[in-house]
Amino acid sequence: MRSDLIIVGAGPAGLALAHSLIGVGLQILIIDKYPAKELSDPSYDGRDIALTHGSKRILTNLGIWNRLPQNEIFPIHNARVLDGNSRYALKFTRQEAKTDALGFIVSNHQIRRVLYEAIADSKEINLKTDCTVTSVYPHSNSISISLNNGETFTTPLLVAADSRFSTVRQAVGIPARNRDFGRAAIVCRMEHRGKNNAVASECFQYGQTIAVLPLTNHLSSIVITVTTDQAQDLSAMTEPIFTEWVTRKLNGQLETMRLVTDRFVYPLVAVLADRFAGTRTALIGDAAVGMHPVTAHGYNLGLSGQERLAQLVTDAHEGGQDIGAPNLLQQYAVHHRRVVLPLYLGTNSLVGLYTAEYRPTKILRKVLLHAANHCRPMRQVVIDRLVGR
Repeated sequence: MRSDLIIVGAGPAGLALAHSLIGVGLQILIIDKYPAKELSDPSYDGRDIALTHGSKRILTNLGIWNRLPQNEIFPIHNARVLDGNSRYALKFTRQEAKTDALGFIVSNHQIRRVLYEAIADSKEINLKTDCTVTSVYPHSNSISISLNNGETFTTPLLVAADSRFSTVRQAVGIPARNRDFGRAAIVCRMEHRGKNNAVASECFQYGQTIAVLPLTNHLSSIVITVTTDQAQDLSAMTEPIFTEWVTRKLNGQLETMRLVTDRFVYPLVAVLADRFAGTRTALIGDAAVGMHPVTAHGYNLGLSGQERLAQLVTDAHEGGQDIGAPNLLQQYAVHHRRVVLPLYLGTNSLVGLYTAEYRPTKILRKVLLHAANHCRPMRQVVIDRLVGR
């Protein structure tokens, strides 16, 4: 069977691309390994995503932003970074950024649910669930795929959006560099008697990192980064002991705390594909670059990448050109890599600096934190990244 475009992966990046192309006149096939029920009504998975103003613009243009439950969009007014046990903080404010919010927290499952609803009734999109790609066969004018249910499909353009461990990326022979940090993130939501005042906090402590993402004034998303062994220990703790541990590590700043969701554990592995395109193939989302969550760039990069690819595909189709042509895919790959690479390398360097336990490194961390608070150009760069300018 033939489709005008095939997307493998019905996650937030793949669904956003499909939605971006509705109305262009393409018949799009989306393939995903999960059952339809899990895609249409995803459960809370602990991942609360920090979205930039750029991502808000993209989601607004797609008609997605206004479909999100408005009481599930949480603005970040200010942000701060703390090092070690010191109370000295590098601070960023919405006043300094000249905006109403530095960013917005939205749960991953809410974004996925709304995107699925937006494409579910489109006659231009066919969704095949409960199946996986087993092989890929590139040709000069098309590319064919086989599924584990025996079906085969041909298309001029195949898009891999199937996670940082993408099987499509591997099948088409695009190498990727993996960086296993040997750490895991424990994510959950916690209520607290004290107020967070819509301040996002990143606490680079010795031995662990704790991020506090403000939801309501007395509810926060907590992200704890520790070694893989420590993550297993923390996830196995009873709720009272775990709550006491978090409260103590935050120096009681949020006062009495209470766990209100399950704890979810995610291994931390960063991935960067050597190329973002191959023969009649494009990589988007985590299949192109899987970021460490410390700088919260992951889905923001996924949204900007799919927007760029969608515009190129739209222009080519409306101009009667081949949407899988090498020059089109090269334009996408070069542009997206130019955006991604500095953030990927910078994030990994930041993680290395703030997880090293050597005395010279600890001194350097404090020096940089103080310098950044007083260096206006450095502050402006960080603020621009925070708000997605």
